[in-house]
Amino acid sequence: MQQLRSTSVLVVHLLLIHFSTGQSKLIGSSQPIMATVGDDIILPCQLEPAVDVAAMTLEWSRSDLIPRFVFVWRVGLDLVSIKHPSYRGRTSLLSDELKHGNMSLKLSKVKPADEGTYRCYIPVLNEASFVELVVVK
Repeated sequence: MQQLRSTSVLVVHLLLIHFSTGQSKLIGSSQPIMATVGDDIILPCQLEPAVDVAAMTLEWSRSDLIPRFVFVWRVGLDLVSIKHPSYRGRTSLLSDELKHGNMSLKLSKVKPADEGTYRCYIPVLNEASFVELVVVK
């Protein structure tokens, strides 16, 4: 158990050293994402260069909501309890893509109230990207 803990600490330390060089960036979309009411859409967010983000805390939020979280991934789990109620059961990550640095958010059954600016964020890296969603009625 001690060896596993030491290895985990070393891996996290190496990741922090890698990311502290300032080379990794979260890339969203420079253009607004257009959706029609009822659509299932993907809000893009990719870590470049690609690094496995599955074991990291990942956040999607909107600053105009209370609570602001649309989706939070921590220790491999979707933290539903802190998610804004209107997004429960409608948001997910592409879990197979996390190992490639892809933390794009799938949003199902788009509603007019979903329109806004979404923030994709990795706390340990202090890296954020923003994606604008425009909902056509």
